[in-house]
Amino acid sequence: MKKGLRILLFIVTLALFAAVTVLVYSSASAGRHVLTCNGLDVQLPKGGRFVSENDIKEYLKEYYGSYLGERLDSVDLSRIEKALDIRSAVRKSEAWITDDGILHISVSQREPAVRFQGNGFSCYADRTGFIFPHQGSYSPLVPVVDGALPLHLAKGYKGEAGSEKEKEWIMQMLDLLDYMKKSRIWADNISQINVQQNGDLVLYPRDGAEHFIFGAPDSFEDKFSRIEDYYRYIKPSKDSAYYRSVNVKYEGQIVCRQK
Repeated sequence: MKKGLRILLFIVTLALFAAVTVLVYSSASAGRHVLTCNGLDVQLPKGGRFVSENDIKEYLKEYYGSYLGERLDSVDLSRIEKALDIRSAVRKSEAWITDDGILHISVSQREPAVRFQGNGFSCYADRTGFIFPHQGSYSPLVPVVDGALPLHLAKGYKGEAGSEKEKEWIMQMLDLLDYMKKSRIWADNISQINVQQNGDLVLYPRDGAEHFIFGAPDSFEDKFSRIEDYYRYIKPSKDSAYYRSVNVKYEGQIVCRQK
């Protein structure tokens, strides 16, 4: 076969392949244009209960509108993700739609580490210090810090604390709670943490009549060591309700006050 004829046959074959490709793509595109969204598949992380499938449906209904019956090429996936990502406990969402008409949404949730309650508001913070309000019907079982919180946040606030001082305090509180949890003792024995007007933390044990003036959220090991010394050496020598308060905020001191 002559070289020129081989080149001509190659060009004709290539043109036919391109034409078939365009035809197939156009057919698929036309089909997708006609198909409509007919269902929703929500994927949530295992163990995450702060956001439910029903919550996602309600968010879509309120902040996106109707998607069922909408043409597949008209479903605004970017808008759906933005509508979900501004919700309080949603860390990140991803939306995609398949040719069977199903809208798929995958959601990663924020995991609350503490609940702050006081100054007329209540909010959660995750381990990174990110603040978000309560939303939905599920109330996670996390430590509660209440009282005169050194936080100035609007109701429903979501995001990092406004000032560096507030951020530092939140992270100190998270470190304190983490220390208590790792000790395997204090997380179970301390039932309440209250913030006084002067900024002192007051720890209330689950059992006993006394409370502990802890001071600032720092020097955890030293302060809890002094609390242990109180239980080991001081409390056994007195009646169970003899002392009202035990101050361990000052280095090297245990100051007990009677009722």
